[in-house]
Amino acid sequence: MDNTAHTATKSQILAFIERIERLDAEIKDGQDARKDVLAEAKSRGYDSKVLAMIVRIRKRDADDVAEENAIMQMYLDAIGG
Repeated sequence: MDNTAHTATKSQILAFIERIERLDAEIKDGQDARKDVLAEAKSRGYDSKVLAMIVRIRKRDADDVAEENAIMQMYLDAIGG
């Protein structure tokens, strides 16, 4: 590989690495902000675990959630719960 190609490859690799590092930092900042929001909700008397569960449910397909809830209810009914 000639020096020009080597330099171009090196700079491209470094650019990818730096972009990944920036994204990792943004993700960490987002995770920290999420924890802060959940802590604030908890300090106001809300159950942070339930709020996190609701967020996860809202990300899912509504039909899948409905089917899962129907099956759970059927099982609860079967055991008398």
